[in-house]
Amino acid sequence: MKRVIVIALLVLSTTALAGKEERDFMKNEVQPKAKEAASKWKSSCGCELRIQIDDASFTKKEDMPAAASFFGHIIEGVTGYCTDAASKKAMCHLTTLVVKRADDATFVFKGGTGTATVYSNTSPSFEMVTAELDK
Repeated sequence: MKRVIVIALLVLSTTALAGKEERDFMKNEVQPKAKEAASKWKSSCGCELRIQIDDASFTKKEDMPAAASFFGHIIEGVTGYCTDAASKKAMCHLTTLVVKRADDATFVFKGGTGTATVYSNTSPSFEMVTAELDK
């Protein structure tokens, strides 16, 4: 009986994962933007930024462009922001960035980790990130 329950849970969790179209969009659009954002962060601010995408929360393709858009905000904003030692120091407090889908577009920061939530076609702005990191 336990074996049947375990197999059923595995099947349910597998079917809950996104389909090919969603996997392709994540692989071809969202993940490259995340890598570019991390690279721009390092070259501009001088520190590593580890980005984690909560794949389990992105089950529909419609939710994924907001994540790519959020990474675009970082790519565009970080170069012009990390121009002095104080800004670089503030930005380097963020060591891990988690991006997931939720019911609102927010950014919260605690203990070195920032969590950005995207919703529908909205994502946190770069200014939302800097406002939290510059406190």
